[in-house]
Amino acid sequence: MYGLVNKAIEDMVCSHFGANTWKEIKQKANLEMDTFISMEGYPDDVTHKLVKAASEVLGLSASEIMQAFGEFWVTYTAQEGYGEMMEMSGDNLPEFLENLDNLHARVGVIFPQLNPPSFDCTQQTGEALNLHYHSSREGLAPMVVGLVKGLGTRFDTEVEVTQTQSREEGAEHDEFSIKYKQT
Repeated sequence: MYGLVNKAIEDMVCSHFGANTWKEIKQKANLEMDTFISMEGYPDDVTHKLVKAASEVLGLSASEIMQAFGEFWVTYTAQEGYGEMMEMSGDNLPEFLENLDNLHARVGVIFPQLNPPSFDCTQQTGEALNLHYHSSREGLAPMVVGLVKGLGTRFDTEVEVTQTQSREEGAEHDEFSIKYKQT
């Protein structure tokens, strides 16, 4: 994963728990690097070690951390210079979710070695849809729940996310039922 992801984890931990907690997490993860470079690629294992260490230090499950990170990621990336790209991806939650692959294609121009997930929406009704999440990476489905909740906040939309299919339980891909209401 690119350093931008690990920097965002650092920023989330520091803003909610302080710099000393971040140092403890880095130490527990056995990471020697002082900083992460946004545009540099890092092994996925670095991110997994950070999440595992954060789970132990903060007393939260890895799933809870990834969900919180997903919510944080929406705001973080907008502040880190990707807000305009996000604005071009939709004016409301369902439109944005429909355009996630297009957003990742645009981001791929900046991050040429990006290995993004793929999303598609089905069974859309007035205030519900199913979101299909395809990824070569393991363990990131809780982040999708957080992302959708974070996008709900961004679009001033009440959102309820339920995972209905899980790769960890043998499904081909992860699927989420999303109910939403513009407030």
